[in-house]
Amino acid sequence: MDTPQHPAAAHRGDGLRDTALRALRTAGTSIGRLVSGLGTALPALLVLLWAAVTAVTSLAGVGLLMAPAVLRALHALAGRERKRLGRWGPEVIAPDPPPTRLRLALADPTTRRELRWLVRHATLGLLLGLFGVFLPISAVRDTAFPLYWRLAPTDATATSLGIGVAHSWPDALAVGLLGLGWITILLGLGPGMARLQARPGRQLLTAGPDVDLSLRVAELTATRAAALDAHAAELRRIERSLHDGTQNRIVSVTVLVGAARRMVARDPAGAGELLERAQSAAEQALAELRTVSRSILPPVLADRGLAGSLAGLAANCAVPCRIDIDVPERCAASVEATAYFVVAEALTNVAKHSGARQATVTARSRGGRLRVRVEDDGHGGAEGPSPAGPRGEGGGSGLRGIRSRVAALDGSLLLTSPPGGPTTLEVDLPCGS
Repeated sequence: MDTPQHPAAAHRGDGLRDTALRALRTAGTSIGRLVSGLGTALPALLVLLWAAVTAVTSLAGVGLLMAPAVLRALHALAGRERKRLGRWGPEVIAPDPPPTRLRLALADPTTRRELRWLVRHATLGLLLGLFGVFLPISAVRDTAFPLYWRLAPTDATATSLGIGVAHSWPDALAVGLLGLGWITILLGLGPGMARLQARPGRQLLTAGPDVDLSLRVAELTATRAAALDAHAAELRRIERSLHDGTQNRIVSVTVLVGAARRMVARDPAGAGELLERAQSAAEQALAELRTVSRSILPPVLADRGLAGSLAGLAANCAVPCRIDIDVPERCAASVEATAYFVVAEALTNVAKHSGARQATVTARSRGGRLRVRVEDDGHGGAEGPSPAGPRGEGGGSGLRGIRSRVAALDGSLLLTSPPGGPTTLEVDLPCGS
């Protein structure tokens, strides 16, 4: 007969399991950050060597010709690192574009900070990135060694360090213990290594304090103006919908009911017909009122969440639409509503104007940011040279409304739509707005 488990013991077991899962997730994230850092550390080493060669040859005058190219490569690599850091954490705000002329670059503080970052990332960042590749491979290899050591060639190296030979079970188990040691190092030091690798970029690649403050003030001023404009536009839209639709329906109901009252004594059949028309008008007014209320904050967001809501929009789109949504946690209601309306407006434009055969909706939530992408294979031209074009903002396509909604939440919007397509709309929103 099974003995029932004590509730306290079950609670402790659940707590240990949750702790282990959190540790594994943290370690996996740390590995991803370290390996992604390797993607910029290797080019940083090449740019650093290129800069050193340019500095040496500049004494003979040859390196002066290569200096602008080196500076452009440095600035491009620094921009790539800012984007990488933004994917794994808070956004790194870029300063004003630094100069590429050598004399101006030598006196530019942004260029000097980028050079300091280059040296640190090409050395320490590269080493930490290599650890991010070596540690998980060594942990898996050494931990699993006791399972296959008899199949290994005789006198083959037993450990991932390239030393030691296993001739017996104790030797194989010792290698397995070494693998557990790698796992312990990865779990304990992985997050710190990832932070250490990212620290030079977050310290040196962001805008300076004065520049950052003025930039932030300008951004907040523009955001406040956009929020007020979006709020006023939304009020005008609701007032227009109520005035042109619901109010007219209710007036019609009032007129029909009054006429039916006057006719009920002398023409009951005609009064009944008027009451049926009044009931139909009242039902239409109720439907329009429900539509207006849902356009303020769709209830489907509360019922099904952002993922389910976007899936519903994709299913109802006239153009075949694929979805790829990974939003594990709920965002603020205003952010989810904005993402919902952005996708709804974008898919409406795709169906009406693009001539596309397929569309794709992608949503990702990473590092406190919600990124939404809508892409179609239509003929493009969403922002053509004519502002009143078929899909331009002046043509009533709703792009200005999308921009206002996104700006009101301190987000960013990028629209790419060359003639001939494809059209890509990307929106980046802070999850906690």
